[in-house]
Formats: sequence, structure tokens, C-alpha cells
Amino acid sequence: MQDGFVKVAAVTPEVRVADVAFNVDACVAAASRACTEDGASVVVLPELAVTGYTCEDLFWQEALLDAAEQGLADFAARTADLDALLLVGVPVRVNAKLYNCCAAISSGTILGVVPKRHIPTYNEFYEGRHFVPGTADVVPIDVAGQLDVPFGTSQLFACEELPELVVAAEICEDLWVPEPPSIRHAQAGATLVCNLSASNALVGKADYRRELVRGQSARLVCGYVYASAGTGESTQDLVFSGHDLVAENGRLLAEGVPFGGGRALTEVDVRQLAAERRRMSTFQTVANAAQLDYHVSRFTLDVHHVHLTRWVDPHPFVPSDASRRAERCEDVLAIQAHGLAKRLGHTRSRHAVIGLSGGLDSTLALLVTVRAFDLLGLAREDVIAVTMPGFGTTDRTHDNAAQLADALGATLREIAIADAVRQHFADIGHDESVHDVTYENSQARERTQILMDVANQEGGLVIGTGDLSELALGWATYNGDHMSMYAVNASVPKTLVRHLVRYVADTCDNAAEKDVLLDILDTPVSPELLPATGDGQIAQRTEDLVGPYELHDFFLYEVLRHGAGPRKVFRLARHALGGTYDDETILSWLKVFYRRYFAQQFKRSCLPDGPKVGSAAVSPRGDLRMPSDACSTLWLAELEEL
Repeated sequence: MQDGFVKVAAVTPEVRVADVAFNVDACVAAASRACTEDGASVVVLPELAVTGYTCEDLFWQEALLDAAEQGLADFAARTADLDALLLVGVPVRVNAKLYNCCAAISSGTILGVVPKRHIPTYNEFYEGRHFVPGTADVVPIDVAGQLDVPFGTSQLFACEELPELVVAAEICEDLWVPEPPSIRHAQAGATLVCNLSASNALVGKADYRRELVRGQSARLVCGYVYASAGTGESTQDLVFSGHDLVAENGRLLAEGVPFGGGRALTEVDVRQLAAERRRMSTFQTVANAAQLDYHVSRFTLDVHHVHLTRWVDPHPFVPSDASRRAERCEDVLAIQAHGLAKRLGHTRSRHAVIGLSGGLDSTLALLVTVRAFDLLGLAREDVIAVTMPGFGTTDRTHDNAAQLADALGATLREIAIADAVRQHFADIGHDESVHDVTYENSQARERTQILMDVANQEGGLVIGTGDLSELALGWATYNGDHMSMYAVNASVPKTLVRHLVRYVADTCDNAAEKDVLLDILDTPVSPELLPATGDGQIAQRTEDLVGPYELHDFFLYEVLRHGAGPRKVFRLARHALGGTYDDETILSWLKVFYRRYFAQQFKRSCLPDGPKVGSAAVSPRGDLRMPSDACSTLWLAELEEL
């Protein structure tokens, strides 16, 4: 349970209709396997698993109901040594009425009995013949040999050792109604909602069920565990497929496919869910569940390390679904292009001016700019691409810049900066042979001055090329490439820049454009501010200096989007990227990330305007309002303990 991860299991055991002894054996076996072999801390079994859902009028038989109550007692006793919260479906008699219930059990104790709130009596369902709906009021009942067990829908089950783990239950149809009980459960504090279900199989229903579970987990910012009845149920008129699901905040984490293995096992990150709720000002909860008249029962779990099996995206900014690649890439490019088009139109700008280096960032900026001009019906030749060779410019990047501008129909201007920078060195008394930060930044600022002045001459805007990864690390010259009049790449991280350029190369029908884009993609990332090697190759490689952008983008996503702490970021990075980088490498660059992330905030505090394209950004007017003089001591100290 370290770092907020809780192993959960939705399990569909084999049942026999009305054979309580067999069913209890099967439920005990399923729960035991999930806990002892798989390490699950929360196990969810289907609706009415103790008796079988399809008993029909046998639910009027005292023999079945007596057996069910004894079966619940046996299940609790036989699972007492399991370190888990178990939820099992069982019919329960209360004051001469029968309820379709979930029993929550821990260490052999029935913590609470939650009745089904919405009883379907339509189409193939006829539950109203046997069951009555539960109510929100929680009252004590005696059940299965235990006294004063809380009974009612307004119940939560909270873990002592992990405060963020708060479990609630609803049953099948409760999820399908306009206002599911899980809404109030989440407002009262539930982070994990468990659904004990007996949803029959119909053509197309699995897709609908899957989206329903995903959607509810997204709306409630919760984990959602759905365990459904399987093929052991009666097939007199219906068939049940054992469709088990686990979702977290809109993402499907695990699925037992219909008519498959009858289980879904994964980890839910309840600490991340709690952090997301804190971030969302519109997600309203109460300070104490009692404010909504909820009864809270507490249970204990052994604190232990949870082995992660869930998929952690190693490239969280890059579309992971190949089937939706075009849609996602077009979305990003459209947001960038429409944002720039609005700014060009509003300022009545006749031209756009871009410093074109032959690298990835300026390439994407130019691709976006010509799209914006196309949207406005403006001539592409009014896009002015300025290449400004300096001390470190190589023939490869210089030629690629020229070829790209030509392929896209932009106007290319070449303005060499060496003489101007040398004059500046003379003015400030800097020795050109000293290749320090002054040597590098003087070139970057000279280029920015040229771009600004050309924009003034032409009545245009300087289009920023710097990306989100560079801004997070502060890898930009203050008031140099840091500054522009509209920064189209400001919330596009380097891994996504590369993906977008690759997408354009793969889909464009211009052979010249495709060829130059592919060569740009194959060029090392570099600011080219230091002289080239003797054979004319790039001498200054960015990733040798600040670290792999693949790692830094992963760090940035977890820190900025999820608020994860250093230890957790390191753990997730090892899980996602451990096959590419060893632990020492990940840790060393993570330390670099935190140092630069804190130290370079002053550059992000005065960023030019630019469009947000994804769920993480660093605009001081939006996602990141961070003091420039904040201390990184806490974060670095935690890393030193690893």
C-alpha cells in the first residue's frame, strides 16, 4: 500500500443456483486466491453470489434464506485470516422484508450490510417480485450471528493505515440510474466504489457497461471495481458473462473479458485520486461523512509494498492508442494553429516571423504557422523563416531549414549573427575563446533581437518555438529564445513535438517536405551555440547536458499533473522505463529535474502567451502559479533517502 497503491480484485466464482454450500466454498476459494496468491487488499464478488442471482421464486423459500444467512456467517469465519476487505452479495431479511445486499467483511467481522437502492422490474428483470429497495438511513441489525451490524446505503469503509482508501458499495442497477448512490458516496469521501453486479449478456451490452464504468470513475474521480455474475447462473432465459472491470478516473485498468477468466486484478492509486480531488475546486466533498448522515466503519490492513502490474505509460504526453493517433495529433495541431490564427487576426498582423534552426521545435512552429495562415486564407510566402547561422551552426541544420521553408512555401531569410555577436563581445569585453554562458546566451539574445526587429519591419508577430520540456527545465535563454510574441509550442513537451513532426512526415503528400522532416527527426537535439566538431558535426547535444527528454517528460507529467512526490515519481519511472534506464540513471536525472524545476521558475513567471494543448502546462496565468524563490529542500531530501 506504499505510495497509495491498493491491489483490488473483481472476481466471478463459479456458482450453482440455490446451492449455498457450493457457492460459499467457491467464494472462499476465490477470495483466498485473490488475497494470498495475488496480494489483493480489496476483493469484490458478484451480486447474490452466496445463493446465485437467478433463484427467482426460490427467494421465497425459508430454506434458501436460512442457508444464505448461515453461508454468510461461514464465509466470514473462513476468511477471517485474510488481510483484505471482502464484499460479497447475499440476500438479507430485515423486518419481514428481503433485501438484495452487499456484505462488507474484514477479519471475520461483518462491518456493514449495504442494500441495493434501485430494484429493476422491467424487460427481463423482475427483482421487485422478491426484493424491496434499501434506504439511505443506516440502522443496526442482527445478521449471520453478529449483532448491531450497520444496515443501509449510506455507508463507508475506511482503512486505518491508508486514509485515502475509503470504500463504498452499490449494486448493479444502482449504477445505471440517473443518480447513482455512488455520487453521494464520493461526496462523502469514497475513493473506491465497488459494484456487485449480475448484468446479463446482450449484444453490444459489454461495450456500454465498459463505458458506463469508465465514465462513472471519471465523473467521481474514483476507482471503480465491477464484479459481475458468470456462466454458473441459470440460462433459462438469460446468460451471464462474468464481465469484471476495474477503472480509475476514466481509465480502464483491468478487464476480465466476457466469458473469459472471470477476474480483473490491478492496483488503484487512491492517493493520486485524493490529490486530483484537491486540485479540482468543483469537486465538492464534506469535511466529515457524518454531515451527509454516513456511517463509517473502519478496517485494518497490513502495510506492505504492492508490486505494480498496472500499465504506466512511459510516454504520457504521446498518444498511446495507435488507432486514434491521427485524431489526437490533428487535435493538437488544430489547437495550436487556431490559437495563432486568432492572435494574428486580432493584431492584424501581415506576417509571421520564425527563427528556423533546422531543429524539431522550430520545425513544429513553422508547420503550425503555415496551417494558421491557411486557416486565415493568407499567403504562405508571408511567413518569414529566418535562419541565423552562428558559431555552432552545422551544414546539416542550415540546409534542412532552407529546404523546409522551401517545401512549405515560406519566405526564407538568412541573417548571419557572427559579426554582430563579436561586436557585442567587444562592447562588453568578453573573450570569444571563453565558451561560457555569456558566449552562448549572447548568440541566443542576438537572434531574438533580429526576429523582433524583422517583425517590427514587416508588421508581424514573432512566433515562439520553445517547448514545454525546455520551459520546465529552464533550458532557454532568459529574454532570448525564452521570449516571443506568441509561443505556439509552450505546452507541447519534447516527446510530443517529435511525435507530431513524425505524424506530419508520415501523412504529408509532399515528397520534399517528407524527406526533410525525416532528416530533422534524425538530427540530435542541440541549441548549436558551441562551435561544431572538426568534421562539422554537432558538438553540443542537449540530452547529454540536461538528460533524456523521455525521462524528463515522464517526471514532468507525474509532478505537474499528479502532484506525485519524488519517491513515487522514481518508483513509477522505474516501472515504466526501467527496461531502458537503470536505477542510477533515473535517480540522477530526477535530481537534475527537481533542481532545475525549482531554480528556473523565474523564467516561467513571465512567459509569453501560448495555447494550452494538454492536461499539463506551465503558464503563470493558468496551470502553474509557483513562487520563483521556492525551496527544493524537501524534495531533494526525499531523493537522498532513496
